[in-house]
Amino acid sequence: MTLLLGAWTIGLILSLLALGVFISFRVFDFPDITADGSITFGAAIAAVLLVKGISPLWATAAAFCGGVLAGATTGVLHTKFRINGLLSGILVMTALYSVNLHVMGKSNVPLLAVKTFPQAAEAVGQRLFGASEVLHLLNWEIAVRDASVLILVILIIAVVSSALYAFFRTNLGTAMRATGNNPQMIRALGVNVGNMIVLGLALSNGLIGLAGALLAQYQGFADVQMGIGMVVWGLASVIIGEALVGSTQLGLVITGALMGSVLFRLLVAIALRAGLNPNDLKLITAAFVFAALILPDFLARVRPKGARADHA
Repeated sequence: MTLLLGAWTIGLILSLLALGVFISFRVFDFPDITADGSITFGAAIAAVLLVKGISPLWATAAAFCGGVLAGATTGVLHTKFRINGLLSGILVMTALYSVNLHVMGKSNVPLLAVKTFPQAAEAVGQRLFGASEVLHLLNWEIAVRDASVLILVILIIAVVSSALYAFFRTNLGTAMRATGNNPQMIRALGVNVGNMIVLGLALSNGLIGLAGALLAQYQGFADVQMGIGMVVWGLASVIIGEALVGSTQLGLVITGALMGSVLFRLLVAIALRAGLNPNDLKLITAAFVFAALILPDFLARVRPKGARADHA
């Protein structure tokens, strides 16, 4: 049960990463790989502030702002200096590796001896559940810490996803979505496409930085290598989510990204429990994303012509 709760919690935390990747890759069709650096940047900022005694709330908020700064930098390089979008992300991601080392002062910052959001959640859970260590639910023993952290993460994700949905339904959010769909049309309406891209990438990486802060606090450390392959992870979650909901409606797409992240984490946990070598995890993730990208087109090609005609 502990493994299941842990997989759910990490999957929900990384759903913020999936939402960030969704904004850059799906809303703006921008190949932004800044995420590999910005998630570590958020974790580094939060870890350093927590060690200095700053509250988890303000440390996490600062991590979000750090992600916003990283994403805005990528956007400025692309829009103002006319650098290719992919290359802009590579430049910022590469620079962030050194920045993260300078922020942390070393390659790894442990957080086991400082106050983090899991500790705060556990304290609240002990008061609410009236138990010091474990809960009994359907003949399962569940640690109060695990249950409390999961509930808190669910609340955080619910607030963030609802706020994101509401934002994309405002005039500004609609303009951002229209920029990704048809930049020529939105430019003709007098909207500055470059500013929309910068704002979108800032929001995307802000969510990713937030994910990094929460992940570092949950794991109990921030490491300079923790962002490697996170873009692929986020893209896999988005692809799974799109397959689950099968719709382009905004609310369903956001929900699908959340579901995809949790499901993907559960699949990873099951694979590791079944004996998968952890060294092969990134390879398996990349292979899965590759299969998910080519599978829809492959199925459309092999489908019988009669079936396609009947469907039409």
